[in-house]
Amino acid sequence: MVKALPIPGLRADTPYGLAAAATVRVRADELVAQAAGVLDTGRIERVHGMRVATRRLRAVLEIYAPCFPPAELKRTLREVKALADALGARRDPDVQLEGLDRFAATLPEADRPGIEGFMAVVREDQEAGNVTLAEALERLDPATLRERIELLVRAAEDAVPAELREAGEADADEDPAGPGGDDAAPAAAGGVGPADADRQAAPDQGAPSGAGAGPQDVAPRREDVA
Repeated sequence: MVKALPIPGLRADTPYGLAAAATVRVRADELVAQAAGVLDTGRIERVHGMRVATRRLRAVLEIYAPCFPPAELKRTLREVKALADALGARRDPDVQLEGLDRFAATLPEADRPGIEGFMAVVREDQEAGNVTLAEALERLDPATLRERIELLVRAAEDAVPAELREAGEADADEDPAGPGGDDAAPAAAGGVGPADADRQAAPDQGAPSGAGAGPQDVAPRREDVA
């Protein structure tokens, strides 16, 4: 599993809107970073890393949904999901080929033609998945998506009262990591830590939800934000 980056300055007393902005900003940066080389079928770990990044980003967008303009949030979630679906079209044959390669290595030479014929079919699926992913990346350029997400996080920051925003920024400057590091949840301000979000965004599983979060952390129902 690709390790999640820590959220700088996240503390237990971080105002909810600032926690939202800081967490979403880092998760969006992770998505852009993982996009490099994602169409290279010789580097299948890039697809896996980017797919994990989309799940983490979607999770924190849903958890912090009350902080963002609803219409823009809905559009962003739709695009992140579409990107995750396209990554899945490539990821599935990647995983199959990886397993078939290992299996073929255990077979005697006389038995390999059969498995190699099957692998050729899966490679065609991989190429088709790569075309699907390439088309999605043209429509949903990660860098452009990142710019729109920045507008979301700025809206979340601007909604925080000035005195709380200044206090939160001062605390972050004094203690960038915050007590407890990446796992310190801003519960005192009704927030949720990145570890909670990432637990809801396990790779290659179902879409993230608010399950497992405390009462103050539960994301809105999907129909409210999807």
